Amino acid sequence: MKMPADEIIMEGDLEKRSDSFLQFWKKKTCVLTKDSLNMYADVKRSKVKELKLQSIKKVDCVERTEKFMYFTIVTKDDKEIDFRHSAEQTCWHAEITLALISYQNREAVQDFKTRQDDESASPGQERRMARAP
Repeated sequence: MKMPADEIIMEGDLEKRSDSFLQFWKKKTCVLTKDSLNMYADVKRSKVKELKLQSIKKVDCVERTEKFMYFTIVTKDDKEIDFRHSAEQTCWHAEITLALISYQNREAVQDFKTRQDDESASPGQERRMARAP
């Protein structure tokens, strides 16, 4: 899956904690874009798992040790996905958080414009403002 270079925010390796009973850390090649975090199981990038930013609630539980930086992504259905990367690497959690905020801002502006267009399309209806007592 080829992505335009202007869409890629960050690219590199992350380790994801598996959902299995033993919870091993599995290395993933990750690509953060303006709309999603793509995780590849191998360097060839043949199989991709896409985590859309619209499904992320927040980036949580950032912890730094001498060797690793740990963080958790919480999805809107309250699923927690744990990640880590070496302490020397760029701060993935910060980049994902900034991409999430940027995405949410774009969505808010789009919703506002849609509401404005809907209100201007129906000029016959008078809008009433509530007054505080």
